[in-house]
Amino acid sequence: MSTEIQLGLRQWLPLTGIVICVFIFNMSEFIPIGLLTGIAEDFGISESSAGLIISMYAWAVAILSLPLILLLRKMAFNRMLMLCVLMFSVFQVLSGLSTDYLMLMASRIGVAASHAVFWSIAAPVALKTVEPRYSKVAIGMITVGTSIALIVGLPIGRVIGLVMGWRMAFMVIAAISFMVLLLITVVLPRIENPGTFTVKRVPEIFRNKGLVCIYVVVAVYVTGCYTGYSYIEPFMLQVSKMDDLTVTVALVVFGMAGIIGSFLFSKVYDRFRFKFIVMAFSGVAIVQLMMSLCPEYVPVMFAVCIFWGICHTCYNAAIQNEVILVSPDESSHVAMSLFSGIYNVGIAMGPIVGGVVIDNTGIGNVGFFGGAIVMLAIIITVFAMIPVLKKATSGKI
Repeated sequence: MSTEIQLGLRQWLPLTGIVICVFIFNMSEFIPIGLLTGIAEDFGISESSAGLIISMYAWAVAILSLPLILLLRKMAFNRMLMLCVLMFSVFQVLSGLSTDYLMLMASRIGVAASHAVFWSIAAPVALKTVEPRYSKVAIGMITVGTSIALIVGLPIGRVIGLVMGWRMAFMVIAAISFMVLLLITVVLPRIENPGTFTVKRVPEIFRNKGLVCIYVVVAVYVTGCYTGYSYIEPFMLQVSKMDDLTVTVALVVFGMAGIIGSFLFSKVYDRFRFKFIVMAFSGVAIVQLMMSLCPEYVPVMFAVCIFWGICHTCYNAAIQNEVILVSPDESSHVAMSLFSGIYNVGIAMGPIVGGVVIDNTGIGNVGFFGGAIVMLAIIITVFAMIPVLKKATSGKI
């Protein structure tokens, strides 16, 4: 009995450490959204200029993901994870110590570099710390870490920034990440990296039809999702006429709904794999259309937040699992690095598309355009991605 418990602890403690890493990496990415006003005032710049640290972060992750994972290809995965968290911690401190805008931008790009490597290996490493029968639970827990960051990470960061200044928000993240570094150093087992994937083999990724289909769908879907999501706060304030407290509650509900999505993934995905993916996509398209069709009804907006949070989390968990299924084991981390990069291109493009929509038709229409782009992703999924994935993974499921 004790042996079984010890075996469980050897698996779950490392996984818990990885989930905490997911939480702090996501918290760090979200926090500047709530600190832009303070940063702009401190450096004497406009809020739009301060907002560049968010878009530059996403572009840095997109550009650096593949080169960095190839550069570190001979490093054991456990050491790579520790290096990521160490870099992350140091650059968080530098963010908090920034004396000018350029220093802050440079330190945020440093954080983005650690982010790029982390998201390339987070899922593969999590899967290697547990028995295969717990693989869905491992992926689900990673998405829970993201949801919790949405629920408490952004609000806590904003409160710290308001009470103690935006620099202290970055310092608190740094302190937490140093503690997490100590935890994973102690509990994470050695996880070998085959190290056989070189730059010359990168074309193999793009000859993998399943991965190419996933990447195309991800680029389209994330762009559509963030066309609406990037502006959900001003949408609720300006169009739905919700007060600040109600908007905050709605966004917390969005994050909490992600936990439900993670549970659904672990329980339902295996039995209804492709239907599950299509339903997740469809849900995000429908809620964005609902957002623009019935913006004045607060209960509808809360329903939008709930179902959007559930469906988006289901999508994230399912599509990451598909990347791992369709990738050879030795190159799964490389495939995930490209996935992370393309995902961040979508994060960067969504606000641009949404901004164009707002400038030309008004903020009330972002849901229509975001939903339409997600519907395009659904069409590509049904007629291209799913047929290819069925063929590519027929022997793995």
